[in-house]
Amino acid sequence: MNRKVVLGISLVYIGWMAVLAVMQNAAGESWKSAVAVGGIVSGAVPLALVLFTKLRFNLPLVISYFIFLFASQYLGSIRGWYGFGWWDTFLHFISGAILGFTAVALYERMVHRKAGQAISPWFVFLFVLGIANLGGMLWEIYEFTCDRFFGFALQGGGNRDTMIDLIADVLGGLVIACWSGIRTKMKQ
Repeated sequence: MNRKVVLGISLVYIGWMAVLAVMQNAAGESWKSAVAVGGIVSGAVPLALVLFTKLRFNLPLVISYFIFLFASQYLGSIRGWYGFGWWDTFLHFISGAILGFTAVALYERMVHRKAGQAISPWFVFLFVLGIANLGGMLWEIYEFTCDRFFGFALQGGGNRDTMIDLIADVLGGLVIACWSGIRTKMKQ
């Protein structure tokens, strides 16, 4: 059932972004059209996972992923909400939290149930925080690379923008890491 829901959500998002790409391109908005094409690619990731793997999907996590894509790609880039200043920081906080929940899902799938009872809550805390922070760091490397080699302006505020983004990623991941560590302690 979850696979069908993920398939449906992915196809709807991809179709919507394809329509937006055509509309933005026809309106002469090449940057917004490129963002919509990026939306097609981003929306295809869960679709590819459904079609080519036997993964069991954590539906709230997938829905969070698509809400984040909508907020960043459509509201942020196409509708211009990044101009509010706080929107980018807010989304970095949310992405840190989503990556933290992704780490929790990975942990729960990778660790044998009996082994999980003996694992330190501090390990779970560090694992979740590490995965969340790795995601934020990789994103900032992506922004730097695009700016440096392709002439983009993703790091609009330079080092200040990067550091604020990383701090927001850490705080979002920290909230989920604390929750997961406490949750692990309570289960023992």
